Amino acid sequence: MSTEQTAAAPADGAAPANGAAGAPRRSVATRVIGRIGGGVAQALLALIALVWLVPTFGLLIASLRSNADNSAGGWWQVFTKPSQITFDSYAALLDKPDFVDSFWNTALITVPSTILVVVIASLAAYAFAWMEFPGRDWLFLLVVALLVVPVQVALLPVSTLYGKIKFGGFHMYGSITGVVLFHVAFGLPFAIFLLRNFFAAIPRDLLEAARMDGGSEWTIFRRVIFPLGGPAIASLGIFQFLWVWNDLLVAMVFADPGAQPMTKWLQSQMRQFTGNIDILAPGAFLSLIIPLVVFFAFQRYFVQGVLAGSVK
Repeated sequence: MSTEQTAAAPADGAAPANGAAGAPRRSVATRVIGRIGGGVAQALLALIALVWLVPTFGLLIASLRSNADNSAGGWWQVFTKPSQITFDSYAALLDKPDFVDSFWNTALITVPSTILVVVIASLAAYAFAWMEFPGRDWLFLLVVALLVVPVQVALLPVSTLYGKIKFGGFHMYGSITGVVLFHVAFGLPFAIFLLRNFFAAIPRDLLEAARMDGGSEWTIFRRVIFPLGGPAIASLGIFQFLWVWNDLLVAMVFADPGAQPMTKWLQSQMRQFTGNIDILAPGAFLSLIIPLVVFFAFQRYFVQGVLAGSVK
């Protein structure tokens, strides 16, 4: 090795000369996280998940105890006294016709609201993403602007409008139809915005190939866009279902007692000086279990929709 080469060679452990890129130095925090990762991190996450589920588990145990047992002590006493577990509260609750009616009202509000939002938003998102028409960008900006409009702002004017809509013996205000239309109207801006961004990321070559094969816009949407957008559409359906199922504000304003969902029925069972736990606990758990079943049934699509677009 020549003298010049020896002089140019960096010393052991020194950074390369002339700005040559070397391996990045790991910070102390990075090294600590790397060492405690793996099993320790998984154990910590599992512990956090268990702590997060404690209130739900406590609600389940409280719903399986009598009112006297719940008043005498906390739900954790069931571990020492398992004989306290009983299904009498559920049997008494399901024997109440008004609760059963509120359950079916919740389904009649949630299912149409979810289906209408998913269908209308899917068609509108495809139009905004891949169809050319006058004023398209301005209309989409209007949709984005509607995202910032809070629900509370529309309660009074929509109530006034609903009060004027009457057809024979049908009154829009207080009906299930009015609640559904309100949820659809306020669910569409976010739904269109979400699906449009997802549909716009689909390769243009797929659509051009379908058009060259003679496919119409409806055929392209049904056979190309809809299958590829399945994860995003499923995620939207889950979000919309959970929002409408757990809604209380809109139901309290627009739903009469004959059209009230479970959330409003449970709120009406609240007492100022008594807990009424034998009704509220099983009712709240039944109201909780349906969204959990829906979420876990479509969990795979939900994860795919959340991660869609993050990896190319």
